[in-house]
Amino acid sequence: MPRERGDADQGYCQARGLHAAWGDGVSIHRLFAEQLRCATDAAGRVDVLKLGELVSAAYDASDRDRQRMTDARAHTHDEVKLDLLRTQEFLDTIVENIPIAVFAKCAKDSRYILLNRAGEDYYGIPREQMLGRTPEEIFPADVARVVKEQDRRVVASGMPMFLEEHLLDIGVKGHDRVVNSRKMLITDDDGDPQYLVGVIEDVNERVNTQERISHLAHHDALTDLPNRSAFNAVLGERLGRAQEAATSFAVLSLDLDRFKEVNDVFGHPVGDLLMRAAADRLAEEADGAFVARIGGDEFMILMPDDISRDDVLALAERLVETIGQELEVDDYLSHVGLSVGIAFYPDDGVNAATLLANADSALYRAKREGRGRVRFFESEMDQELRDRRLLQHDLRQALEQNQFLVYFQPQARVDGEVIGFEALLRWNHPTRGFVLPDQFIPLAEENGLIVQIGEWVLREACREAASWPRPLQVAVNLSPIQFQAGDLERSIHQILLETGLTPTRLEVEITEGVLIGDFTRALNLLRRLKALGIRIAMDDFGTGYSSLSYLQSFPFDKIKIDRSFISNLEATPQSAEIVRAVLSLAHALHIPVIAEGVETEAQRAFLAREACEEMQGYLVGRPALIERYLDLVGVTVERRLYA
Repeated sequence: MPRERGDADQGYCQARGLHAAWGDGVSIHRLFAEQLRCATDAAGRVDVLKLGELVSAAYDASDRDRQRMTDARAHTHDEVKLDLLRTQEFLDTIVENIPIAVFAKCAKDSRYILLNRAGEDYYGIPREQMLGRTPEEIFPADVARVVKEQDRRVVASGMPMFLEEHLLDIGVKGHDRVVNSRKMLITDDDGDPQYLVGVIEDVNERVNTQERISHLAHHDALTDLPNRSAFNAVLGERLGRAQEAATSFAVLSLDLDRFKEVNDVFGHPVGDLLMRAAADRLAEEADGAFVARIGGDEFMILMPDDISRDDVLALAERLVETIGQELEVDDYLSHVGLSVGIAFYPDDGVNAATLLANADSALYRAKREGRGRVRFFESEMDQELRDRRLLQHDLRQALEQNQFLVYFQPQARVDGEVIGFEALLRWNHPTRGFVLPDQFIPLAEENGLIVQIGEWVLREACREAASWPRPLQVAVNLSPIQFQAGDLERSIHQILLETGLTPTRLEVEITEGVLIGDFTRALNLLRRLKALGIRIAMDDFGTGYSSLSYLQSFPFDKIKIDRSFISNLEATPQSAEIVRAVLSLAHALHIPVIAEGVETEAQRAFLAREACEEMQGYLVGRPALIERYLDLVGVTVERRLYA
């Protein structure tokens, strides 16, 4: 039997109709069939009224749904428009504030249609006077022709145009400005030219910076002369050409004499001014030769090809004379000199290393013979240079092989009473014999070995002095290098603890070179040493330039008058007056004085009359191993043998 339809079926049909009307994918025909079934009763009769209601309800629901969709689409469209507007404003802000010039033109006639703030500033023309105008209406005719031609080529080819680091001749910033320019074509949907978009980036500062960096890489920052790197490059090229053409040329190695003293006395600012003045004079007098500063107070000069020895000598002597004259620098008169060494290619070397080494050998000879001189390289100089390098090599082994000795020279009061000893370093070379201190100590300072050697001397001197029954003083020289490298205070303190020597029995002797450079640091270190009880003596007083000022800065315990003044006491009245002046100054400052190099009774008598407190020299005793002075330190021979 057919099932009776009740309210539940009617509700189902209404829901089904509504669901279909909302777009469940059922066709309109299937929808109508479904609604017709719902409007038919069990007997097969169609309720037309009900069918009409169902269809009406379905259409109403469909209309409402379409309206909601329409409203949703309208709302979405508004949001999209708003987002597009915001994006457009954002892009406009970015373009307006980007720090490079941006412009856009009509591709058809190059008429400007956009220019940002940087572009306006760059061209120096208000936008109102550029927008809507062509290059012919804005720029001079010659500039406009170039711009139009560039635009034409971009439009014709469709390819971007890139111009790197070129001079731009238009605009407020255009003259002599280096820029990067980029220009590209924008087409419409059909591929037809529509816009030309370009940017102009001012790279003038970057290019200038790169040029400065490149210049500094090959030039000395202080004098603006070519530096060592540039000199080596030019020398290499010159050697190559000379080998091919079988020509000769000369290399000059130059060094300023007494320049370090200028820095020490007047300070580095004055030294820098003097260095620039000297460099200018060398460049002016070099007759077009290649002049380079290779470091410190050292210069090199490359002479032209096939120049004669006489011409090279004449130039070198002229340079010595020119630099030897007083240079006035900001009201300072600084007298420096110049030493020159000369080597020739190919006679004195066929490669750069040999040629430069031989020029340096000639320079070394010139300085050793009194400075302010010119010397050509000679074959024996090569042997001398090799000996010097070999000595440097042997010096490194001297400590390991116990080749160093400590000699002691007595120091006494002027009446003859011995009050202490100065410890002096000696080197007993296994094949050379005793090497003079003025030969190996400068080498040790050059390679830094003086720090280790100086510590060894200090330890040996303190150990020896601690064993003396008589509490005599022991004086030890300290190199400026020891103050600059390592922890000198800690080293001395440790040595005193190890050896057991009372700090008040140790006297360290320094030259004014210790206080040169980092004056404050050196002064603080001296004060800390003095606080330990160690005595501080100023050695070689009177031979430098700043000794008097240093006496104001630090309370020295003793002043040592240099032996050069004592040796000339009887020969030159000036030496006597200098010694009197030093003694008078020291007495006024309550600083004891010891005179070095006292060899005669007449010298001792002069010092006694002038109230000099102490003396040291051959008259008192020569430097020797401590065994020579055992009686003075209170040690018997038997005690020494069985100690």
